[in-house]
Amino acid sequence: MVTYTNLDLVQQCDKFPYAQTGPDEYARKVSGYYKFYVEGCDAVLGFMLPATVQGFQWPDFWRVDRERKTVLLCGKTLKERDEHVAKTLAAERERRHFKVLEGWRKELYPVYGPDRSMLVNIERAASPLFGIVVYGIHMTGYVNTEGGLKIWVSRRAKNKQTYPGMLDNTVGGGMASGDKPFESIVREAAEEASFPRDYVIKKAKCCGTVSYFDIRDERAAPGAEVGLLQPECIYVFDLEVPSDFVPRPHDLEAEDFRLWGIPELQAALRKGEFKTNCALVLLDFFIRHGIITPEEEEDYVEIVARLHRKLEFPCV
Repeated sequence: MVTYTNLDLVQQCDKFPYAQTGPDEYARKVSGYYKFYVEGCDAVLGFMLPATVQGFQWPDFWRVDRERKTVLLCGKTLKERDEHVAKTLAAERERRHFKVLEGWRKELYPVYGPDRSMLVNIERAASPLFGIVVYGIHMTGYVNTEGGLKIWVSRRAKNKQTYPGMLDNTVGGGMASGDKPFESIVREAAEEASFPRDYVIKKAKCCGTVSYFDIRDERAAPGAEVGLLQPECIYVFDLEVPSDFVPRPHDLEAEDFRLWGIPELQAALRKGEFKTNCALVLLDFFIRHGIITPEEEEDYVEIVARLHRKLEFPCV
């Protein structure tokens, strides 16, 4: 049975090489991908696999340069670009070439430029095909007991499109276009775990972000494409939960909730039972609350740095 160290937990999610520590590997990886652009913006907005580019049927409002390995979305306005992407993805979904599109969510993810302007909106299920930065919100609900902190953990439903059946944070989800972090966590807490909205509004605390650059493996979406690029920034929240409150599944995205002490959580992490990015959120919580310390963790500095990766693409 595999046993994961804390650094292993980071590495299984933050898989993309670093230019600073592995320049040759980084250059080799980047040179093998197509770069995704939007008309009017010079910044690279995502990396795409050659197989993805070859698999698309590109309408004439895209410019694909196979020699320079670039994919350019044409359109002068946000509305025009959104319409072009929506039309392209609707056709691909109908064609059933990409397995990842079977997890269609009817939810749009934003793509921003370096000036924080919104350039285009892309269906959530298609985001890894373009390798764009996505945004999420996760909350750790904890109880202060005489024996120390305990944390509410959820188990993902077995019919979830991504990481089915794995352990998860108390509350978590993606952040769609137009959403703000705090309003998103208030909504998700009510929908996923039946938290009273007023209590979350009053007590939830934003504690920073966790960012990483994943290369999706078979756990991400069983049966779907692997090797797709997924850079992500997660807004992290803490919520002290009253001892008499028990979270309850509401929207059926979670099977159940259980209150675990730190030793139980760490044992489950070492076994790899948590969804990969949820493990990072827990590590961040442990560091902020003094549960993981530099005296006891030899990889402390690297872990802290890699929980807050500066992403290769514009990120707001």
